[in-house]
Amino acid sequence: MEENTLFDTDENRPLAARLRPQNLQEFVGQTQLLGPNRVLRRLIENDKISSMIFWGPPGVGKTTLARIIANQTKAAFIDFSAVNSGIKEIRGVMQRAEENRRYGSKTIVFVDEIHRFNKAQQDAFLPFVEKGSIILIGATTENPSFEINGALLSRCKVFVLQALKPEEILTLLQRALRDDRGFGKEKIKINDDLLLLIANFANGDARMALSTLEMVVLNGDVQNDTTVVTKETIEQCTSKKSLLYDKNGEEHYNIISALHKSMRNSDPDAAVYWLARMLEAGEDPLYVARRVVRFAAEDVGLADPRALEVAVAAYQACHFIGMPECNVHLTEAVVYMSMAPKSNAMEVAYLSARQDAVEQLADPVPLVIRNAPTKLMQNLSYGKGYQYAHDAKDKLTNMQCLPDSLEGREYYKPTEQGLEIRYKERLKQIKDWKRKHKDD
Repeated sequence: MEENTLFDTDENRPLAARLRPQNLQEFVGQTQLLGPNRVLRRLIENDKISSMIFWGPPGVGKTTLARIIANQTKAAFIDFSAVNSGIKEIRGVMQRAEENRRYGSKTIVFVDEIHRFNKAQQDAFLPFVEKGSIILIGATTENPSFEINGALLSRCKVFVLQALKPEEILTLLQRALRDDRGFGKEKIKINDDLLLLIANFANGDARMALSTLEMVVLNGDVQNDTTVVTKETIEQCTSKKSLLYDKNGEEHYNIISALHKSMRNSDPDAAVYWLARMLEAGEDPLYVARRVVRFAAEDVGLADPRALEVAVAAYQACHFIGMPECNVHLTEAVVYMSMAPKSNAMEVAYLSARQDAVEQLADPVPLVIRNAPTKLMQNLSYGKGYQYAHDAKDKLTNMQCLPDSLEGREYYKPTEQGLEIRYKERLKQIKDWKRKHKDD
């Protein structure tokens, strides 16, 4: 129970709290859920809320949506934090909800950071959700498949909230300058290019964007009765130089290209430099990690199969802990990719196969390797003559798996780099065996 003081005025609250949307009309982003006729919008507007989980990164509107529901629902609304609540507090809330149910009214319980509850705490909600005593709304930044009990999760709809786009955050920042709840009563001079710098720095987090705006306004230069915010003010407040980097423009693609080509050229120093250029300019680490995962197969492949494991592990580390801690995991990954032997055989194989696939889409699957789950299919010779390789002495058969028009076509052509030389030798043994036994 919090106690109000003389200092709890609206002006003393953070900008993000003052500007928290009160209804769906003020809400920005998540159009995939809240656009016209979208399911979540209909549920909120019609007061048909059922138990649900909001899953998404920080600052994308999870708690705000819960507050909007609280404003629009006819049910009792209980705000509950997983950070400082235990079994005792849960039972107290459930008792109140059960009393409400007896009197014919619904209770919505909002649990922020629900992933922080352990299994026993989550289990305490389950019987009340099952019998309808409460409608549970949970908010989490973690994958609910791993962090929420299966029994509880199966009774909740999961809505995935996405990081806000820079243009959406720009809309929020412009509103903050106009709205009386923000800086609407003050004279602030800051152009949209600088607001876009803040939007990119926030990396999809509306709360961070508004907090940064508040900080730069408070540290702006006061000229007569106007506060002027400059690029230097933003750099000082964010501890970042505005590097030549636009996440939506040409330089974005130039620098990711530079990273990719530095790794391809086995230059770990250049690779780490371009990595730092992106991360220090506010690039999403998950975007970089996805590009490294692609590189692991496109440029390393079977020359070092562990490269893909390292890349995927780096992506997971970025997801788990975020910036700035994950910078070292990405550094490890790009250095590994730079030092690994190179092979583009996977890329070449797919591009070659894709051309044939597109040009010959109508080529039928050979009958011998078709599935035959029904009697009719068996009568049509589906699967007739199929050879099960595990039953063969050498675990090889002479069965043709390509369409007749492509018989003998070769797509995968292994190099002699790194471990791929072993796959080249193995492939030669397989093809030699198939040629020798072709007419058996």
